[in-house]
Amino acid sequence: MKKDILEKGAILQRDKETYAVAPHIPGGICSSDTLRKIADISDKYKAAAIKITGAQRIAIVGLKEEDLDNVWKDLGLEPGAAVGMCVRSIKVCPGTTFCKRGLQDSVNLGLALDNAYHGLSTPAKFKIGVSGCPNSCGESWLKDLGFIGTGKGFKVIVGGDAGRTPRIGTELVDGLTIEQSRDMAEKIINYYRTHADKGERMGAFIERIGFEEFKKIMLG
Repeated sequence: MKKDILEKGAILQRDKETYAVAPHIPGGICSSDTLRKIADISDKYKAAAIKITGAQRIAIVGLKEEDLDNVWKDLGLEPGAAVGMCVRSIKVCPGTTFCKRGLQDSVNLGLALDNAYHGLSTPAKFKIGVSGCPNSCGESWLKDLGFIGTGKGFKVIVGGDAGRTPRIGTELVDGLTIEQSRDMAEKIINYYRTHADKGERMGAFIERIGFEEFKKIMLG
């Protein structure tokens, strides 16, 4: 029986015969040349569809297994971390780079976090969202680790989950600069990787050890 081919970034589809691949597009920001390349390759290999995903990836759906190596060679891009126990593609809103409502530079922070952590192995899947204002278009309240731009800087949210057991995250701290936010992300992720049980999402981990204890460790 066929299954996902993780080393090729290929996800088996409902027909149990074809695969989808999703090249990594940091922050969901790409050039028109990349869009044309994805479209041309989809046509070349007779893909069933092109799907824009909720994680700001562009999936090429309905590819034959024997074409996967050539698809990646033609794309010249790395696979997006769509499955497995790792840091997934980081969702980033336009922030002050593009959006009139942006209060903080979510693109700068989001791309820095993506560069540092995308694909990093973790005890369970780990999702990060970065939003430039309280509208939270990066879905920061529903991520394992979220950042929200405010008038004071970045607010840090931990323990959110939009999966089978939905959980709104909890505010850890507010008013951080981009550099402080990066340092906080490193501290949180390293502690989680070291102390969480296998398969334990961030929210469940925090519930197990207690939020106040977690906060004391992170801010101490």
